[in-house]
Amino acid sequence: MTRTVYLNGEYFLENEAKISIFDRGFLMADAVYEVTSVLDGKLIDFKGHANRLNRSLDELDMKNPISYEELLAVHRELIHLNEIDEGLVYLQISRGAPSDRDFVYPNPDETDPTIVLFTQNKPGLANSPSAKKGVKIISIDDERWGRRDIKTVQLLYPSMGKMMAKKVGADDAWMVQDGYVTEGTSNNAYIIKNNKIVTRGLSNDILHGITRAAVLKFAKEAQMQVEERNFTLDEAYEADEAFITSASTFVMPVIEIDGNKIGQGVPGSSSSRLREIYLEESKKLAI
Repeated sequence: MTRTVYLNGEYFLENEAKISIFDRGFLMADAVYEVTSVLDGKLIDFKGHANRLNRSLDELDMKNPISYEELLAVHRELIHLNEIDEGLVYLQISRGAPSDRDFVYPNPDETDPTIVLFTQNKPGLANSPSAKKGVKIISIDDERWGRRDIKTVQLLYPSMGKMMAKKVGADDAWMVQDGYVTEGTSNNAYIIKNNKIVTRGLSNDILHGITRAAVLKFAKEAQMQVEERNFTLDEAYEADEAFITSASTFVMPVIEIDGNKIGQGVPGSSSSRLREIYLEESKKLAI
């Protein structure tokens, strides 16, 4: 089935939607994005994603071309038109397409932002086989720019990191800066030691994950201990469990890092339970 997509206020078949070659998202990676999961035809953590979108736009001095209510309506319409039961809605807003390429921002009164949304159908998203067997991670140097808290489309290095992992038979990579793990290529990173969940605190060094916030909230409500601090690779190698979180993977157990088996080399009970809690509670709150 040909997807229906949304572009600048209109719905198009995916092969009919077009943007200018001068769009700054294309030329400058001058754009931000969000990905919201869909389970049972409903949006997971939508408000958190909408709020983070506004923050990213504000940090880049970019105006938001759509209201919260309109954005929610577009998400729901795309889910309906594309018959998505489990999957993702991708949203991107760029600074728009001025008449020519220039490093200087275009006048926002003369150049409107470009807004694009499309769906991805992912049957079985909540019951991923990877969650049952766990994923393998390698470590790489973190060579991204310094404002990782802004969810921009500057994703070349994370893509390179995923390919580094794939080349050695791993599933993903954790990035390391000054001896400490920052995050995964498209996810937040965690270890569990002596029943305590440890994850890096919020700063400009990592993305402020929406799933991260929800998982930590649910963990505390379940009386799990949480410590937000930097942790080293050596700590990760010696952890009892490890896991990642993101909008598309939810809570995903990590069973190996740089060839080092984590715990028993199988998904641990705490990370598996956190996944169950997150899915259960998030479905209740889905809209």
